[in-house]
Amino acid sequence: MAALLMLVTAFLIDFLAGEPPRAIHPVVGMGKMISSLVQRSEGYSQRIRFALGVGITTLTVTCFALPAYYLLSYLYGVNTVAYVVVGALLLSSTFSLRELSKAALKVKALLETGKIDGARSALRALVSRDTSNLTGRHLVSAAVESTAESACDSFVAPLFFFLILGVPGALAYRCVSTLDSMIGYHGEYEYLGKFPSRLDDVLNYIPARITALLISLSALLSGRNGRLSWQIALRDHRRTESPNAGWPMAAAAGALNIQLEKIGYYRLGNNGRPLFPAVIGKAVGLLMVASVIWMLVCYGIEVVYLVY
Repeated sequence: MAALLMLVTAFLIDFLAGEPPRAIHPVVGMGKMISSLVQRSEGYSQRIRFALGVGITTLTVTCFALPAYYLLSYLYGVNTVAYVVVGALLLSSTFSLRELSKAALKVKALLETGKIDGARSALRALVSRDTSNLTGRHLVSAAVESTAESACDSFVAPLFFFLILGVPGALAYRCVSTLDSMIGYHGEYEYLGKFPSRLDDVLNYIPARITALLISLSALLSGRNGRLSWQIALRDHRRTESPNAGWPMAAAAGALNIQLEKIGYYRLGNNGRPLFPAVIGKAVGLLMVASVIWMLVCYGIEVVYLVY
């Protein structure tokens, strides 16, 4: 019962209040810790940097997941209300539906008023690619892509690991996801980020496919083509470099009957409807319906666990 209440409370916290202040946000703390450790890893050989990447990952996960485990274990035996509230606050910090939708809708509003430069700047809160030369069509595409992919990273996956390993599991996943976003890419941090990026691929393998299915179901429930959404996900998910990102993005492309493109890298979906700013709002709508479906699934799993 406590886990079920924790899940409901965490969802309400995110929906009503959004993310916690930066000064006490666990993910912000993860970022600061990672940045500090990364600075200390400069100047070493590729092999040593790989080993340091393993060490940074292990240390970051341990420093955030282990204290949460001991704190909640202590509160569970002392005060159930405190256990639920603290657990819900920690859990809600691992996902960010409200902030994700706000960031995407901000890009939409700026594009609708013709403020291209403002939209390019606002989009940087969602994507890591260079947005300085993106046209309106590609700005819409990038916003939709990020909304779909982040549905996995910022909601489905944290709750997936909460169901398996509780709040410490959700925090551990968030540590790995943050590491991947900061150093898990080719270039300056290629060897330092190899381990966390591969670990992130492993952890997201099932959640990414669940997210694609949720998007297809949300398309069906929203009166869109859920069948096409799933067909496009099956057809186009391999076109991205990531083994996981293509699943939710391709599902969203099929659900909205649009083509998403990252110039020089991939195209997902059919060249159906034009990419007007309103498409971003439709993508956010799909995200909201998918999140409700996933929450109901998580509630159902917790209820079954409680009964049996």
